Amino acid sequence: MLLKTFGWSFAITAAGLALAGVLWGWQGLAVVAILSVLEISLSFDNAVINAGILRKMNPFWQRIFLTVGILIAVFGMRLVFPVVIVAITAKLGPIEAVKVAIQDHDRYEQLVTGAHPAIAAFGGMFLLMIFLDFIFEDRDIKWLAWLEKPLARLGKLETLSIVVALVVLLIAATTVATGVPVHGGEGTVDKASTVLLAGIGGLVTYLIVGGVSGFFEDRLEQDEEDEDGDDVRDAVPAKQGPSVVGLAGKAAFFMFLYLEVIDASFSFDGVIGAFAITNDIFMMALGLGIGAMYIRSLTVFLVRKGTLDDYVYLEHGAHYAIGALAVILLITIKHEINDVITGLVGVVLIGLSFLSSVVRNRREAAEGDGAGSKAEVSSGV
Repeated sequence: MLLKTFGWSFAITAAGLALAGVLWGWQGLAVVAILSVLEISLSFDNAVINAGILRKMNPFWQRIFLTVGILIAVFGMRLVFPVVIVAITAKLGPIEAVKVAIQDHDRYEQLVTGAHPAIAAFGGMFLLMIFLDFIFEDRDIKWLAWLEKPLARLGKLETLSIVVALVVLLIAATTVATGVPVHGGEGTVDKASTVLLAGIGGLVTYLIVGGVSGFFEDRLEQDEEDEDGDDVRDAVPAKQGPSVVGLAGKAAFFMFLYLEVIDASFSFDGVIGAFAITNDIFMMALGLGIGAMYIRSLTVFLVRKGTLDDYVYLEHGAHYAIGALAVILLITIKHEINDVITGLVGVVLIGLSFLSSVVRNRREAAEGDGAGSKAEVSSGV
């Protein structure tokens, strides 16, 4: 199963490193390899989050996520998106923006990095909403019960997550968004209005894409419940509504869009962080693309192995990591944070949630064995 799931990732890694060696020599090969590791370390929590959503989709859409989705992730977010940012921020035409990316690496880096406040605000608010909606929801399984129980009670207030997100955005706009250092030059600049607009854009995007996918998912679940009820009562439906297949298709499509936006939000820090290693657009796209492929394969692996069902706190750890990443993105509007710290935060939180899950499973197994022994003793008596 491991080879079946990661086969394409292994093949693309071999082909990508070979291509890097041919085009840029041993130095280029090393750069591409480092970028791949950077992307994997920064986006490991992304795989866990994606798996929680992808397991609701059928095998067809899982394949779409691994094929069409990876094309969007590699060519869209790692190659096209930075060029689009350059075109918008520098007010260049598409062709001229491509020329800058290919021919003037220093200016390309300056333009993309200069757009970081807007990118960080958009991605940070989108990720923050994912975290807030998770932490304010009342769940049967709680990891940090001392924290999650009171937050779940507060979550009964509708739109609380939106209010909290807007408060965080206002704080960011009036603190870290003022006096932002100019990249590649001297002095500072006020990015408050840019951060506010981009942050609201991230919030609206989350509400639209997440809301639509949730709507169709709820419709699908309702239809399935109605069908089950009709089968139990052995009754004829009064009216034929939209087909379950159609609803599943719509729900899966919008979930797919939701996954792509999540991937985009996670990729922002990777694209910006890659400039610390190289400003060659093609090296960046190749290295980050290889890393993105492993994240996609890992997502599918987690789904097919049922890992999230076996280790129930993993989703909690991943969402806490998302909350931390959202805060880090907002802080990086003004202050530089090393990518090692960003990656370690996610790895540590997911690692702790995994260990907590193992402890929980062993405790439940021991309790089950104890109950079984008592039952045997009672029956013997």
